[in-house]
Amino acid sequence: MKCDVCDENTATVFLTQIVKGDMQKINLCEHCAKEKGVTDPTGFALADMLLGFGHGERVETHPQEKTCRACGMTQTTFRKTGRLGCARCYSVFGEGMDGLLKAMHTKVCHTGKVPAHAGQLKAEEDLLARLRSELDAAVGEEHFEEAARLKIEINSLEKKLRSRVSV
Repeated sequence: MKCDVCDENTATVFLTQIVKGDMQKINLCEHCAKEKGVTDPTGFALADMLLGFGHGERVETHPQEKTCRACGMTQTTFRKTGRLGCARCYSVFGEGMDGLLKAMHTKVCHTGKVPAHAGQLKAEEDLLARLRSELDAAVGEEHFEEAARLKIEINSLEKKLRSRVSV
């Protein structure tokens, strides 16, 4: 696939943006991506710049329109750009967000890869829950030696999990 800007090099950077309900894709080669600032970790202004949004364009707001008090993002701006202004926007605009996310990503929950350490953490939390259940059963059946062994194992695992969280 060729770069949409230079139309010469192979595209290696792919941006997707929802604008007024329409999905727009931009494919860039590495050179054009760097030239346009895609590698800039401060934001996603490239899509706005390439598509001509956000440059002196005023968004009409209505008095009853939802607005995030933390960042000033309006519902109109959110729907237009498909991006939220801050973490609090999730609470403000949460109602109806499933439809927008589904239009953007075809699903409303993340089903991609999970970092390896997250999988390990989940496995250890599951083990901890199982050990606690076994401890309750051992105490209920008055198998106190087994309960003591399980309690030691639980304490060890909890200490290990706490040390990971505090790192």
